[in-house]
Amino acid sequence: MNTILPSLLLLAAVAAAQGGEPAIEVTDAAALPVESAAWGTLQWVCNAKLMPGAQQTVGLATILPGKSNPIHFHPNCEEILHVLSGQGIHSIDGRTVALKAGMTIRVPAGAKHNLVNTGTEPLKTVVSFSSGDRKTVFLEQAKAK
Repeated sequence: MNTILPSLLLLAAVAAAQGGEPAIEVTDAAALPVESAAWGTLQWVCNAKLMPGAQQTVGLATILPGKSNPIHFHPNCEEILHVLSGQGIHSIDGRTVALKAGMTIRVPAGAKHNLVNTGTEPLKTVVSFSSGDRKTVFLEQAKAK
């Protein structure tokens, strides 16, 4: 009976190595780089580069008061943006919607969009994309207000 447990563990290890069970992958934002721009910061916490095979991209974005990110679009994926704190105006294909903490917006693939922080505190968001290899096409440079 004592030989059964080691055999089962060996079979489980072989199955995992052959794709029997998906690997558990974890990132720690404290150990990941933060991209800085005149408008704020962007930090990727999940994508195909950080976690090979990932089919989503997730990031933490902060827009400084009075600033906006450049107008852009994502040709290969939709974006979900959830506001953690702050407030702003999100523009999508010429239409605008006011956003505040607790609100979530879906941006379809190919839609031209950007976010302006209209508040007095940093606008913090979680952004998620339906591709592990999100593509971005910028249509203008960020306005340096």
